Amino acid sequence: MKRFQFYCFFVLISSIWVLLSPFASAQTATDPVIAGDEPDPKMAWFTDARLGIFIHWGIYAVDGIDESWSFFNKYLSYEDYMDQLDGFTASNYDPEAWAVLIKESGAQYAVLTTKHHDGVALWDTKLSDLNVVDATPAKRDLVAPFVKALRNKGLKAGLYFSHLDWSHPDYDVFRSNEYRYKDDPERWARFKTFHMGQLRELSSQFKPDLWWFDGDWEHSAEEWNAEGIRDSLLTWQPETILNSRLNGFGDYATPEQGLPLNPSDGPWELCMTMNDSWGYQDHDLNYKTPYQVIHTFADVLNGGGNLLLDIGPKADGTIPDEQVAILKELGRWTSKHAEAIYGTKRGIPFGHFYGPTTVSADNRILYLFLPNGSKGQIVVKGLKNKVDRIRIVGNGTKLDSQILGKQYWSDVPGILYIDVPESESDPIMTVVALQLNGEVDLFR
Repeated sequence: MKRFQFYCFFVLISSIWVLLSPFASAQTATDPVIAGDEPDPKMAWFTDARLGIFIHWGIYAVDGIDESWSFFNKYLSYEDYMDQLDGFTASNYDPEAWAVLIKESGAQYAVLTTKHHDGVALWDTKLSDLNVVDATPAKRDLVAPFVKALRNKGLKAGLYFSHLDWSHPDYDVFRSNEYRYKDDPERWARFKTFHMGQLRELSSQFKPDLWWFDGDWEHSAEEWNAEGIRDSLLTWQPETILNSRLNGFGDYATPEQGLPLNPSDGPWELCMTMNDSWGYQDHDLNYKTPYQVIHTFADVLNGGGNLLLDIGPKADGTIPDEQVAILKELGRWTSKHAEAIYGTKRGIPFGHFYGPTTVSADNRILYLFLPNGSKGQIVVKGLKNKVDRIRIVGNGTKLDSQILGKQYWSDVPGILYIDVPESESDPIMTVVALQLNGEVDLFR
């Protein structure tokens, strides 16, 4: 009886684990985008890219305060927030150097904040005087040279754009619980004309590979005419990609900061800060270590997503040393392990290997990500394939292995043990490649 009770308990626990497993439940996950069941060819570069750099740059870097939210939440007055316009010089802005650093990090694309919720445009918009050309000492368009520099380096260019605009006289919301007006269709129509006009400017001037929208929550899809916005953007540029923050009328999901335990079945991207702030804040020194960034990236890869890692340049356009150091170490690691990152697929279900994994595009190479450099043996369970070769990615060192517990009368695979010498390990995260005699075949 006790043995039977233990068996029932084990089945219950196993069932709960399967329900909680991100891979078991991914099949029923709700994806907040409108993409169909069939893969969209225009998404191929995005799903292969795996790593992008987010750039929050604006007048909020002058005083090192929260971008837009600091006045919206009444931590300071709107007037004091806007006084930062006078200190935004971009005097040391070097878009070519930015592009070189982004390329070195291993990122395949970058997304720049063209306009945050404060309404300050980083390009030379003709629809408002609230832009860096007319209203700051920078006196120049900051988007155009960056997009050009990215493309010169073979990188894709994404533009962040806030739908809402807390500075615009025809936008209804001003600050938390404060409104300029309510239920005024004429003013709302004027704002939507302005909103679409700025999107038209950005689309025609820069032809972004990707739109990273934000700020859709204050109005419904119908009020924004989200479907119409999507249609217009795709009419102007059919191959552009839209994130999900267009009231769901996008191409990929956009979780923020927290790694999803239940990742989307379709394309998705985790946006994450290096410290606790999106824009530059000199007092925020709570930086993640390169190990923490890379470990998160490996978990994202495991779930089949992209990582959009944020940096916040200073008001003069220089990138803080701490952020540069993280990008360079990330670049060292991505360069060494490129084959296990770019163009790969989401990994195998947890339980077969206790760590992140990815699978090659042809399903014939299984990549195992080993935190802390890994020391001693690693274990793979339930792998039915014959393994032709096991090697360390980045230096090709062949690894010894043995299979234990395989019975000739059973279909259950043996347990694969792999020896990983400490001398061959990467200081951050080692990656091991299992070259298989066919497509990955697991015993479930």
